[in-house]
Amino acid sequence: MKIIIDTDKKNLVVEKNDNVKELPLYSKESFEAVSYINNKIGWNEKYVYTFSWLGRPIIQLPDDMIRIQEVIYQVKPDIIIETGVAHGGSLIYYASLCNAINKGKIIGVDIEIRSHNREAIQNHELSSYITLIEGSSTDEKVIKEVSKHIKEGDKVLVILDSNHTREHVLNELESYKSFVSIDSYIVATDGIMQDLYDVPRGSEEWVENNPVTAVKEFLGNNCDFIVEQPKWPFNESKLTENITHWPMAYLKRIK
Repeated sequence: MKIIIDTDKKNLVVEKNDNVKELPLYSKESFEAVSYINNKIGWNEKYVYTFSWLGRPIIQLPDDMIRIQEVIYQVKPDIIIETGVAHGGSLIYYASLCNAINKGKIIGVDIEIRSHNREAIQNHELSSYITLIEGSSTDEKVIKEVSKHIKEGDKVLVILDSNHTREHVLNELESYKSFVSIDSYIVATDGIMQDLYDVPRGSEEWVENNPVTAVKEFLGNNCDFIVEQPKWPFNESKLTENITHWPMAYLKRIK
């Protein structure tokens, strides 16, 4: 794909598969085209590795953090399960939201929680909201341990942010689907991998080996879930699509 931006003529030309489309530069369509490229370049340049939340690195696109905040405030879960801990920034972020709305606890699962990260999380002001479980997110013993922290009637939201291969995400979706409450979500992050196969830090195998392919396969076998981008609670623009690293991420349990 080729994009040509002409600020003098105030237009944007998109060339893709021998098709040429000219758009007004200041338009919804141009914004989406530029955002798509910006996401790819930003990912390659490690833009998301430049943020922290209340003192802990949070390796996420800020847009995605704001959007999931909207979801958490809407759902108001009793339990948020996140697979993939890393530096703990996301756990602290979700804990701060639970603190703000005076509801919720966080369960963080990771195959390896490094000692310095564990210490930083456990010593954080919001540590009382967080339970850490070390082990593979798809290990039966780990899943059983997670279940011990969920009471009957708890509203549960699940965020998958560990290993992003198709096989692992699919296994996580199957392993954690029963925890998700009706009208809540299981969120399969980082589907942007499908668009990053051709960037320098990417891999050609990501065309198929990514969370989006896992989501599609999961949906084919699970009619209790649908892909649904949560409605924006505020929108005075003509825009409709998230700027995101998480395409097709929000799987809503409907029954």
